[in-house]
Amino acid sequence: MADKIKLSDAEWRERLTPEQYRILRESGTERAFTGKYEKNKDSGEYRCAGCGESLFDSDHKYDSGSGWPSFTQPAAGGSVAEHRDFSHGMIRTEVRCAKCEGHLGHVFPDGPGADGLRYCINSASLDFKPKDGA
Repeated sequence: MADKIKLSDAEWRERLTPEQYRILRESGTERAFTGKYEKNKDSGEYRCAGCGESLFDSDHKYDSGSGWPSFTQPAAGGSVAEHRDFSHGMIRTEVRCAKCEGHLGHVFPDGPGADGLRYCINSASLDFKPKDGA
């Protein structure tokens, strides 16, 4: 992973849409079943909408029925960071982009993969890059 990105609040507001800013910089969430990538089945790479860092691969995406894009694991190389989240009267594990520290979503221990994890990610925090030829 490359060096961390540090921008001012004004720079983030200029770079992101209002919805992306609310989610990535203010730890917001989109309503279930409304995100543009929730039903995406194309092959490719999901990158951070804030900084372009590779976060998830379509090979690890699945339909969890939760209403958000779900992945069994992040991309290799430490692309995401996990932090304890005590907001909203719950204890959860928040997922952030390791490069720009943008809020992505949460990870839960109820996934189908080998590690049993479900990375539940906001579409607005992602950009999708199709694989060549896809």
